[in-house]
Amino acid sequence: MNLALWIVAGLLAAVMLVGGTTKMFVPKEKLGATAHGGWTNDYGDGFVKTLGALEFLAAIGIILPAVVDIAPIMVPVTAVCWVLLMIGAMITHLRRHEKLPVAANLIYLAMAVFVAWGRFGPESFTG
Repeated sequence: MNLALWIVAGLLAAVMLVGGTTKMFVPKEKLGATAHGGWTNDYGDGFVKTLGALEFLAAIGIILPAVVDIAPIMVPVTAVCWVLLMIGAMITHLRRHEKLPVAANLIYLAMAVFVAWGRFGPESFTG
């Protein structure tokens, strides 16, 4: 179980890192021209960059606290925050009738729920 939680957290961290870095450093106009990036046209540049920064920080928060054993409770807390972010992402894509991103966000949400459940419960770093 511990290994599965590490693997899922690592996969989520990769998704968060790529998504966050893209939103922070790729111009919003370029993001808006991609297949499922049209949602960025509905929001300001500052919002998209802030969202990217939050995703980047989430990539750190879902792995680093456990690795360095400093505040490992931040791992499941980060996973819960990611669940909330994915709910918002799914709402945004549902409003735009984009089914594929909703499915991807649902998978990421389920992965984050698994990490939160596992790290708050049976495979807690404090127990």
